[in-house]
Amino acid sequence: MTWLETVSVTMDVSKNGFHRDLVTTVDFGPGFPDGLEALLVHRLPSGIYIDQYQLASLKEDTGLQVLLGSVVDLEAPAHTSEEFIVLVYPALDQGSLKATLPIHGRYHKPSLAGKRFELVEIKLPKLILRTDTCTQLISFPPYKIVDAPCTVHNLSICQWLDIQHLQEQDPVSLEIPLGDGSLVEPVCAGTLLVTLLCCVILSRSIWRHGVF
Repeated sequence: MTWLETVSVTMDVSKNGFHRDLVTTVDFGPGFPDGLEALLVHRLPSGIYIDQYQLASLKEDTGLQVLLGSVVDLEAPAHTSEEFIVLVYPALDQGSLKATLPIHGRYHKPSLAGKRFELVEIKLPKLILRTDTCTQLISFPPYKIVDAPCTVHNLSICQWLDIQHLQEQDPVSLEIPLGDGSLVEPVCAGTLLVTLLCCVILSRSIWRHGVF
């Protein structure tokens, strides 16, 4: 058994509400090579987003290295958004690594059927590996060679070894609260009525006191 066969990846979600932490842990068995570098490739669903400005702050404070595959619209609701790729470059520490990625739930369409929550599932990331001393990799089952940015700076492309045999873990999930769609019309009608009443009261006050 080689050290590659002992690699394991687990993922969990911590905190509550719209703002969570996606925690990924990778454990390596004995015999892994010196200078090993890891890259976690997350494909995140449209129901969540990542704040690039928060990532910039965390990079300064904690050294978190994250590369977004595309520009993320922070204001868009879930039904107009698409899934996106996130590359995380974690640091290896004594045979294991842990990456904590802040994620945020998007607003979803209100439910007309009385549904209170929307379940958003996040699949296990892909793990790819490389070393500086081995620049020409050879594909051999069950592993394959893939191209990806060498570093978070995205200045060059390197060959990475895609680890295929990892034990499948069920997706982690989070519940996003939904609005009650049946209340849309009463709320709009009430808001319009209050607005009209305020306009009438203000108009009468202005006319009575002669303030123009």
